[in-house]
Amino acid sequence: MHTVAVLALDGVIPFDLSAPVDTFGWARLPDGREPYRVRVCGVGEEVAAGTFTVRAPYGLEALAEADTIILPGVADPPETLPPGVAEALRAAAANGTRIASVCVGAFLLAATGLLDGKRATTHWIAAGDLAARYPEVTVDPNVLYVDNGQFLTSAGAAAALDMCLHMIRKDFGSAVAAYAARMSVMPLEREGGQAQFIVRDLPPAPAGATLEPLLRWLEDHCDRDLTLDEMASKAGMSTRTLNRRFRDQTGTTPLQWLHRARVRRAQYLLETTDHPVERIAAQTGFGSPTAFRERFRRVVGTSPQGYRRAFRAEERAS
Repeated sequence: MHTVAVLALDGVIPFDLSAPVDTFGWARLPDGREPYRVRVCGVGEEVAAGTFTVRAPYGLEALAEADTIILPGVADPPETLPPGVAEALRAAAANGTRIASVCVGAFLLAATGLLDGKRATTHWIAAGDLAARYPEVTVDPNVLYVDNGQFLTSAGAAAALDMCLHMIRKDFGSAVAAYAARMSVMPLEREGGQAQFIVRDLPPAPAGATLEPLLRWLEDHCDRDLTLDEMASKAGMSTRTLNRRFRDQTGTTPLQWLHRARVRRAQYLLETTDHPVERIAAQTGFGSPTAFRERFRRVVGTSPQGYRRAFRAEERAS
């Protein structure tokens, strides 16, 4: 039997804790046996979890016996882990134990140094902080989870369910993972490289920048087939000057900024309407459905139809 140790530290986020416990707990082999033994571990016997406390029947010594260790997120990730935690995790890693983090639990894993030189993800809202605090980690905010083999990281708690199902499938095959997914009332896992389903913020200009009026105009007219010459004319400057000021003030080019504005509008239409892809391509100025699909996949990480299925399914469930 495969042992999963879920390490709960003070401030643990309840859903980050329950997601892996429930998902691994629901798994069953074809003959009905449980493939996983799930243990909740802690520094002490009780762990603060917001408005209630959680019992942790096992101590840090249980990490040495685990095949997989899960690090749930905590409300305020510390820069220094509680005494003994980093050492226990590094010792487990040296023995080949698989270690995965949920949401901002990536901060805990990064604090051990085990993610140095590796790619990782976390909830998109915390990605900038993770990258700043741990510059040796390559943070990718645009995916659901990252599997480095021994070390895995996931985005929000919902993405952790995808990551857990991914691990179950690797351990015991698709049938066992599919059963765990059905019992958890969720689809079998989305691909890890799929984008976190957020509406991307457009590259901003500093407050009071000379491009602000043009950016507002571009966002309002991104459905048109705009050219660089037309944008420069609207701004009252040469195309060369426009390119230079765009890079200085937004860090990107006018056409790249325009494409992002179009993708953002397409996300909104896919979420809120039943318009066919061909109509949305026209409404967002991509010119052709093929160009729209290619650009959307490049920016978002999935197809327009895949995005719509996932987002509209989440909307119906909620």
